[in-house]
Amino acid sequence: MESATEALSNLSVNGDSVSSVPNLQKNLCLLFPEQIELAKMLVETGQSHLFQHWPEPGVDNEEKKAFLIRKRDELGIEAVVCGEDLKLWRVNLWVTRLNSSYPGGLASYIKTARELLADSKAGKNPFDGFTPSVPTGENLTFGDENFIKFEETGVREAQNAAFVLVAGKCQRDIPFVIMTSDDTHARTLQLLESNSYFGMKPSQVKLLKQEKVACLEDNDARLALDPQNKYRIQTKPHGHGDVHSLLYSGGLLNTWKDAGLRWVLFFQDTNGLLFKAIPASLGVSATKQYHVNSLAVPRKAKEAIGGITRLTHTDGRSMVINVEYNQLDPLLRATGHPDGDVNSETGYSPFPGNINQLILELGPYIEELKKTGGCIKEFVNPKYKDASKTSFQSSTRLECMMQDYPKTLPPSARVGFTVMDTWLAYAPVKNNPEDAAKVPKGNPYHSATSGEMAIYRANSLILRKVGVQVDDPVQRVFNGQEVEVWPRITWKPQWGLTFSDVSSKVSGSCSMSQRSTMVIKGRNVFVEDLSLDGALVIESVDEAEVKVGGSVQNTGWILENVDYKDTSVPEEIRIRGFRINKIEQLEEHYSEPGKFNLKV
Repeated sequence: MESATEALSNLSVNGDSVSSVPNLQKNLCLLFPEQIELAKMLVETGQSHLFQHWPEPGVDNEEKKAFLIRKRDELGIEAVVCGEDLKLWRVNLWVTRLNSSYPGGLASYIKTARELLADSKAGKNPFDGFTPSVPTGENLTFGDENFIKFEETGVREAQNAAFVLVAGKCQRDIPFVIMTSDDTHARTLQLLESNSYFGMKPSQVKLLKQEKVACLEDNDARLALDPQNKYRIQTKPHGHGDVHSLLYSGGLLNTWKDAGLRWVLFFQDTNGLLFKAIPASLGVSATKQYHVNSLAVPRKAKEAIGGITRLTHTDGRSMVINVEYNQLDPLLRATGHPDGDVNSETGYSPFPGNINQLILELGPYIEELKKTGGCIKEFVNPKYKDASKTSFQSSTRLECMMQDYPKTLPPSARVGFTVMDTWLAYAPVKNNPEDAAKVPKGNPYHSATSGEMAIYRANSLILRKVGVQVDDPVQRVFNGQEVEVWPRITWKPQWGLTFSDVSSKVSGSCSMSQRSTMVIKGRNVFVEDLSLDGALVIESVDEAEVKVGGSVQNTGWILENVDYKDTSVPEEIRIRGFRINKIEQLEEHYSEPGKFNLKV
């Protein structure tokens, strides 16, 4: 049987002898057979630099082992290494983890990286040969007959859906999957448990932990060592495209199919407004029989948001995908549209804005993943030091995006989109207060402040749609951000999940002043001829039917500015830029079944 030393000695690197890694050879006695195989693979793929700094045996032995060892568990294994009795533990190998978590292993990762890095250095256009056009989709107007029809269909279909977070109206427990990472897994679990899973059953919720990928230090795809630990490979997130392979490899998709589910909805935790758009969008998927439905919002031409686009290649290939805004305009100019991305007669670009929320039909989704294993087309985005493109400012890595799933679909796949009003469907929270304050006036802040104000705006506009006279907003500045402050109107989803729900529970002549606050926590609360100028809080059990009307006037709740830099204030308050001072309110609780009238 070939010894470990002989195995490495028989290797060659780019035609050269393995003598280029003498420091590794000297330390072979520290390694197990499985680790030696990994070392062979690294040398064969041009990664001998990882071992060049290794000192003589006896120096940094534990650190050398840690290069291949991630963590230990309780199963002991006896072995003899270099004539020294050691108590070894069954281990989850560091490099093994990187190797096993990527389809085809590190060798495949390095090969793909070299190809993509070469394309990047050469400036290769990934859209060469493609002509863009506007795909087929559905543009919805909130509250009209068409919208209501799709919403009703979507509510019926919701019991046949699973929701996947990339960080009801029925008796069936809807599955909820969250993709986490090493950085977020423990905290996500703690958040769920400390909040009793926010009303869900623990069995409804599944956490899928994503692995990171190795970083690359140059155009030759040499793996980068951690700047803080020369015995560890630097890693970074691979991107949310990994969610597809995690769902497939974990067997969840087949479990859902066997349970009779039909849809999988993907969303991101930054966009709290999304759930107002889901029922109608799901209704579009069911009615149009879309295999893939991308949720979108109107976008202005050249606006900094990707556009949903149909791309047709000269060889006949066709796909409907997101094209980033800085690629869409030059692509249009290069294919017979001299003005590039321009607004149509509607005042918006014909290419709707992608908001990274997908609805996939489960059956075709499973069949596609059987072919791909859930692998998503990758890209690399190195930051070069200069125009020569020979070195990087910092290490890079391969990435993949959830929304690029349609790239591998056949032409027969039914891929479309659903456009919703921005105020109803899109208000991401992803910028901290300092960065948001730097955003030029008129552009979206995408902060905790603007995200909360967007909820109040959406609820106010929904009430306007059902006939409530809601005062216009006022301008306020919080954390350096000038925002519209609408009446602070909120309700539990069980009160008004759809437009029809809200419409059926509001009647007569109702009005709300700008300084008002209304909180509804109950399924069967009916607002009739209510004039509100202040704060009103209604909470009731499902078996209670409460009618609320008359004139409510009090001092109400006011918003008081908070300085983000004031660390004496809890962070969840500071990032909003304000606290709510609850001075006076009319508050009623109905904890018993029955019919009640609150006429003020």
